[in-house]
Amino acid sequence: MEKHVSAVAERGRSQKQKRMENIKITWVFVSHCLILLLSAAILSAEEQVDIRRSDFPHGFFFGASTSAYQVCNIADGTSGDIANDHYHRYMEDIEIIHSLGLTAYRFSISWSRVLPSMRETWWVNQAGINFYNSIIDNLLLRGIQPFVTIFHNDYPQELEDRFGGWLSSLMQEEFVHFAETCFKHFADRVKYWMTINEPNLLAEVTYERGLFPPARCSPPFGHCASGNSDVEPLIAVHNMLLAHGKAVKLYREQYKSKVNGVIGITVCAYMYTALTDFKDDKEAANRALAFNAAWMLDPLVFGDYPPEMKRYHGSELPSFSSEERELLRDSIDFMGINHYGTLYAKDCIHSHCICNDSVYTLGSDRLIRGFVYTTGERNGFPIGEPTGMSQFFVVPRGMEGIVNYMKERYHNKPMFVTENGYSSPGNEDDIYQHDVKRIHYHQLYLASLAQAVRNGADVRGYFIWSLMDNFEWSSGYALKFGIYRIDPQTLNRIPKTVCYLVQRFLEQFQPWCCRIV
Repeated sequence: MEKHVSAVAERGRSQKQKRMENIKITWVFVSHCLILLLSAAILSAEEQVDIRRSDFPHGFFFGASTSAYQVCNIADGTSGDIANDHYHRYMEDIEIIHSLGLTAYRFSISWSRVLPSMRETWWVNQAGINFYNSIIDNLLLRGIQPFVTIFHNDYPQELEDRFGGWLSSLMQEEFVHFAETCFKHFADRVKYWMTINEPNLLAEVTYERGLFPPARCSPPFGHCASGNSDVEPLIAVHNMLLAHGKAVKLYREQYKSKVNGVIGITVCAYMYTALTDFKDDKEAANRALAFNAAWMLDPLVFGDYPPEMKRYHGSELPSFSSEERELLRDSIDFMGINHYGTLYAKDCIHSHCICNDSVYTLGSDRLIRGFVYTTGERNGFPIGEPTGMSQFFVVPRGMEGIVNYMKERYHNKPMFVTENGYSSPGNEDDIYQHDVKRIHYHQLYLASLAQAVRNGADVRGYFIWSLMDNFEWSSGYALKFGIYRIDPQTLNRIPKTVCYLVQRFLEQFQPWCCRIV
């Protein structure tokens, strides 16, 4: 009798548990539907656009991006030493990528994980090689193309201690050795390579503003223990460009033929528009573009720095020898564009520039920035809806603008949008509100990109930044770019609503639905 009662009770508990699970599943489904309805309700008729997978050419890659230091390790709130623990949970993350229907995954190789010390020791960490081999093999097994960034900000501390990192030409050969190690072990399967992520932004935040280690700068950009903000960014970029050129030469001569691979670089690519209709401000906007993305790309396409920079810079702008110009010319097969923001530009050569708003970059009116005052406000009004980053505003037309600029300046060289994403303002306590904004953001930016493609731009892929919330450098974990949330206690991956629309968009070839028909 007792056994019978116990069995009945167990069946009752089991049925109750199933009912609760069904209720939970139903609630999740209903909540996502409510978010979609809310998304439709808040958009005006002018903003409502359908964007379809078929708006992009066959073979166009849709992917997500991460970087090693930002996700591989567990979050303690102050560093990326453990971050999202991608190192132990990468199989789960690959399954997430596959479930979304993404066809590419962009990730970086941790220099310190593969080569813990300088090249003179010739010590390769086999555990690190095995880790990346497993990621690459499991991506390809699921039909996902790996896009590998060789250097994304982190390098062994020894290189900084011994000779000052990117301020020394010795760093070029260290980088080539690291790149060759990657090519030796992965080039038989990896077809898409990027040498360095955003050299222009790295030089700015490291050697101009002093926000990233080794935190070097000088007034008015900041108050660091040492540094020269007007000169050191130029030196660092010069060394990064030459390191890129040497690595590309090696790759093309010895490794490209393994899978007919291609190699490029990624740049931070703001779009700029004139603050006023005056001619000087229009010229300032063009100058700002040259001192930003073209600073990196002109040498790698044409073999020398932009004429806009050479016109104003004197001897502090390093020069390339004839051999170096030949090394750099046409040293990219494609351009990687990391685009998040559009800003106003004001000329500071023929007018006095004074900081009078909250989204002004210190030192914007100095030579290192082309004598251009850049801001996100005009007459007290922002250029677009603010996000979690002070200089990132929602300005979808900027995507088409920057792609068209690259198309015209570089004769329509192939491009990938290697990063584009929405960072929530403040915290994400109001999850529904931020999900709606993130959905809206990607819908409008993809529509702008599709327009550029229709107009002939050779764009071959779009990567969301980022797959998951992660360690955003000096902003720590406060900024939330991910399409997956990370539970800070369990590190469980929790999909945001945008994931369901990505999946529907890619797998069912349906429009990115943000309106009620």
